[in-house]
Amino acid sequence: MPVSWKQLVKRLKDFGFEGPFSGGKHPYMIKKELVLTLPNPHKNEISVDLLSRVLKQADIKREDWLKRQ
Repeated sequence: MPVSWKQLVKRLKDFGFEGPFSGGKHPYMIKKELVLTLPNPHKNEISVDLLSRVLKQADIKREDWLKRQ
């Protein structure tokens, strides 16, 4: 299910990420040594495809993401 950019950031914080920080072309969030590049918040919703790519980069399993809704 698509999520808003704000929801994405809030949920990533629930998983221990800090930020978002601005830098370069895209904002990013940090968790320990992992730097997660976020899509730009130009659109209202993050598509399912893009969300799955972000979660893979964040090393968050789909099941864990859905459990914390």
